[in-house]
Amino acid sequence: MAEAEPTAKRRVTIREVAERAGVSMATVSRVLSGNHPVPASTRARVLRASRDLDYVANAHARALVGGGRKMVAVVLRQVTSPFYAQVAEGVEAEAASRGWLCLVGTTGGDPQRELEFVQLMREEGARLVILVGGVVEDDAYRERVAHYAQALDSAGARLVLCGRPSPDPDIPALVVEFDNEAGAHAITGHLLSAGHRGIVFLGGLPGNTALDARVAGYRAALAEHGLPPEAAQVVDCGLGRAAGHRAMTQLLKETPDFTAVFAGDDMVAAGALRAIADAGLRVPHDISVVGYNDIPLAEDFNPPLTTVRTPAEELGRAAVRIALRDPEHAAGAHHLLGTHIVVRDSVQPPPQAPRDAAPDHPH
Repeated sequence: MAEAEPTAKRRVTIREVAERAGVSMATVSRVLSGNHPVPASTRARVLRASRDLDYVANAHARALVGGGRKMVAVVLRQVTSPFYAQVAEGVEAEAASRGWLCLVGTTGGDPQRELEFVQLMREEGARLVILVGGVVEDDAYRERVAHYAQALDSAGARLVLCGRPSPDPDIPALVVEFDNEAGAHAITGHLLSAGHRGIVFLGGLPGNTALDARVAGYRAALAEHGLPPEAAQVVDCGLGRAAGHRAMTQLLKETPDFTAVFAGDDMVAAGALRAIADAGLRVPHDISVVGYNDIPLAEDFNPPLTTVRTPAEELGRAAVRIALRDPEHAAGAHHLLGTHIVVRDSVQPPPQAPRDAAPDHPH
């Protein structure tokens, strides 16, 4: 025991990382802080040396042996989105119930900010780092997440991907998501069952994992009802109320032959409802509209919105609960939560006559 003690207490220094990588200590500091541009080859050498020497993990070895800090970090694109806010609330509620602290970071979709936040949380000894929401899954993203997962794992922490799939099942990350494709399939089926055939998907974002799955569910439902592939009309306008309003306004000018809109999320639906009203048309009398997520305001839209209920808060709770319940087996595990339709007043069978220009006196 006595002989092992010096090794247990010894901390790897930044000088050792610099020597291993063949660079200056200042360069190591720049790479690890992420605050300064560094050539990709130099960055790779420093990260490899840091990983080989387990630099951060050793710096926190005693804290981690003692259990680490009871801290969960949740990283979101934005907090103004009702969906992201609900997931964060779920993480916070589950963490609080266990006596843990929850830190929330926002990235605005900037990969560099995400990288800096994950690195900071690793250095601070957070036990769980939860990345929330759909992403564009390109090579840069895959490489980034693999690095996060391995770096956190080496420090005795866990990466959780919440509402997005893992880019590689072999990396040490837990996945908790809901079935986007099944939800989209079901809500499209609801419109088809009401008699609609001209259904537009409003809110595509090519490459985004969540929206691509919703588009896939939409296309599959159309195909199952015998409609040809060209019956699918996907408008790639992205998410948000402003995007929905702009795209819907344009659609009403250019494409008069649709009778229903499947909005990529409820905020897109909010913008679409406004644009339809601005054009002097009525929902669902002239056009039926459905959304996705069932944000708290969806039932207060005019008319109340038929949408897909996604378990946003439960997603956050489950991310914490599953990761802490079985940390040894959580890595690489995939948990899929279900969705269901909430039927309100924004859908009815399509009008018998083709839609004309806006009426003089809309009701």
